[in-house]
Amino acid sequence: MKRLIFSITMASLLLTAIFYSCSKDFLNTEPTGSANSASLATKKGINSLLIGAYHGLLGSGMQTNGWFGTWAWAASVDNWVPGEVCSDDATKGSDIGDQSPIVACEDYTVVPSNEYVEGKWAASYDGIARCNDVLKVLANATDMTEAEKVQVKAQTLFIRGWLHFELKRCYNMVPYIDETVDPKTVKNDVDIWPNIEADLQFAVDNLPETQADLGRPTKYAAMAVLGRVKLFQQKWDEAATLFDGIINSGKFSLMYNYDENYLIATRNNAESVFEIQYAVNDGTSESANGGYGASLNYPQDVDGTGTCCGFYQPTQNLVNAFKVDANGLPLFTTFNDVNFTNDMGIKSNALFVQDTVTAVDPRLDWTVGRRGVPFLDWGIMRGNDWIRDQGNAGPYINKKNMFKKSEKGTYSTTTGWATGVNANNYRAYRLAHILLWRAECAIESSTNQDLDLARNLINQVRERASHTDHWVTGRCRTFILTSQSGLNVDNALYAANYQIGLYPATGWTKDYAEQAVRWELRLEFGMEGLRHYDLVRWGIAAQTINAYMVADRGFRSLFGGVKPKSFTQGKNEYWPLPQTQIDLQPGILTQNPGY
Repeated sequence: MKRLIFSITMASLLLTAIFYSCSKDFLNTEPTGSANSASLATKKGINSLLIGAYHGLLGSGMQTNGWFGTWAWAASVDNWVPGEVCSDDATKGSDIGDQSPIVACEDYTVVPSNEYVEGKWAASYDGIARCNDVLKVLANATDMTEAEKVQVKAQTLFIRGWLHFELKRCYNMVPYIDETVDPKTVKNDVDIWPNIEADLQFAVDNLPETQADLGRPTKYAAMAVLGRVKLFQQKWDEAATLFDGIINSGKFSLMYNYDENYLIATRNNAESVFEIQYAVNDGTSESANGGYGASLNYPQDVDGTGTCCGFYQPTQNLVNAFKVDANGLPLFTTFNDVNFTNDMGIKSNALFVQDTVTAVDPRLDWTVGRRGVPFLDWGIMRGNDWIRDQGNAGPYINKKNMFKKSEKGTYSTTTGWATGVNANNYRAYRLAHILLWRAECAIESSTNQDLDLARNLINQVRERASHTDHWVTGRCRTFILTSQSGLNVDNALYAANYQIGLYPATGWTKDYAEQAVRWELRLEFGMEGLRHYDLVRWGIAAQTINAYMVADRGFRSLFGGVKPKSFTQGKNEYWPLPQTQIDLQPGILTQNPGY
């Protein structure tokens, strides 16, 4: 099968309108040098426009100034800033001054003029404008059958629904823009959930079960996104029906090994429902199709990685969440009482003995890079030397998005400054998501509650993580790590004391099951952009994040000060609307509460 690559070059040449910008005049001026709709109203022209619309999923917008600007990072499809840094899972990383607008996102002092607030909005509506361009031109196409038009429309509405869903989760009350309206006149005083559902339902009804091109959505991909939209509205039974359709289709199965969902060699596998396709060294400027939105989020240049720039680091709180009891089950209430042993404040040339006694879920070391543990095939993670500013952001690094040393230069970019950009797809929806969301429906439904079903589904995901033949091996017995040479590593031993158990029927109450599924979502998808949004939809964001911030003040200084930082309930669940956009549309858009 071919892979659909969301070419920024094609998008730049063919898009006919972008309606959100920092200039009011731009809204009223026909772009120069762009193709007109009449010349594009052919099968070839419409497919080119559609590819441009697909590029909106990457979130890097149309910025082609050589390094793409903050749109790419603010609107990255993996939602690393709004979804994870704005939670208890991740820190901004790097040093305090680099990309300082993210600090305000992280400590909940964000304001409407923040460039990440502006970037997420602009890139998302830019993608929506591309979708609407497709639909406008499609109506006038003369060399396409009605069936072909329906397929283009279904793909386009999938993307448009996806992008409005991104905006809804991030800003809450946002305008819904379709191809029939003047975007400058649309208010944000109506909840857009029904509009998102309608777009995605059309996609569900009309997309095929399989696609020849990887990256184009199938019926099941649309069902997954629509099911998640229902989940956010607590429409448990409707979501369950959609998730059951995916599970019972027989099209998907859990990969035997957990880590196969994060390796380039096993992209688009049997578990994948929808992946954002990444490609590098494909002729686009600086490998812009290679997950450029996450280009900052790799170790600093150490031990041959050649990567940049040390952003997006896991928190101590997330690491603590992987601790388990004697039965291999999570410590829901006591996990954060004592920090799992870490090397905070310890230089790589100083002695540190990693903890190989405390029991932890084996997914810890496929999610987090930590001192004394093998980091893919790059060798032993050496601690402080691998961290750009440990005192600011902690002692851990992200692992799931990294390429292997053996893949460097082949599946990682060879052009541009952002040398961590690689071909490791973003697995946006996979069967494990569907199983756990279906379990959540079974727990929360007031009409079709089935706690046994929920336990079975959660245990399916946990059982996969229990396969000992793919736990991280390599017990490092060298405790001063100045280089990769001369290390004593016993590859016959696991890197930590891994344990994971299945939930028993005894004591499996609704309250306990609810804790279990929420915990499982955190562990299974840590550092994947879900956490903040989940805390908000569960209604526990303020209590959870404030508890994290209090504990974290003793670990690093960011949340302290004369007036310690905190999460304000009723405000910080959502970002403010960008001030530039409100100024462009006076009297049209209403700012979110508290801003």
